Amino acid sequence: MSLTVQAAARTHVGLVRQRNEDRFYAGKSLFAVADGLGGHIAGDIASATVIDVLRLHDHQAKAADLPNILGKAVHAANEALRRRIEAEPALVGMGTTLVAMLLSEATAVLANVGDSRAYLLRSADSHSCDTSQLTQLTEDHTYGNLVAEAASVPNLLERISRFLDGRIDGRSPDLTTRDLRPGDRVLLCSDGLSSVVPHELVRDALSSIRSPEDTADRLIALAIDHGGPDNITLVVVDIHG
Repeated sequence: MSLTVQAAARTHVGLVRQRNEDRFYAGKSLFAVADGLGGHIAGDIASATVIDVLRLHDHQAKAADLPNILGKAVHAANEALRRRIEAEPALVGMGTTLVAMLLSEATAVLANVGDSRAYLLRSADSHSCDTSQLTQLTEDHTYGNLVAEAASVPNLLERISRFLDGRIDGRSPDLTTRDLRPGDRVLLCSDGLSSVVPHELVRDALSSIRSPEDTADRLIALAIDHGGPDNITLVVVDIHG
């Protein structure tokens, strides 16, 4: 099946942060969000470095090759961080999360490292009361998902357990393959959206607004309405027949 896409991307510094350390890319076959780690040195440099490398891999490919291409792209981005840190030792400690999607016809491969997320909005079947279902496609790499009784340890639940920072061990992405169909809508976002806006409100915005541009604007507004404590970045991708 041959599918086409329409996408819109937005980013906002939020209401608390002094600078925006998020970066995004919305191309023809590749879409990505990178969230530079707050409180780390040069999170904006880390996210920009990763996006600059990933965008070089925005080209059409066979569906069977997508996992290999995207996996190598993330590895190359992490290597770019390593080389940058070697050249500028003052940048030691910088890092970024990443969520990315590479498309070929009706197949999508998603890569994620950290707590930036990908969601799929898909029309529900005729037996459902809801007109659409919103599914989180990625798993947050936080200690809360790894450690038993994490809730009893202060500040552990939301701490990121995996991210890109130029080191090799434990920096590989999760790769997920999904079949897409006309009418699907994919959302990639930083935790500046997902951590503050309830799931139901995200679903309602994605399902009730027609254009990806207006949808992206609405999601940014929702994050601001909920305090905007972090940078907010997102890419909305519509799948058409």
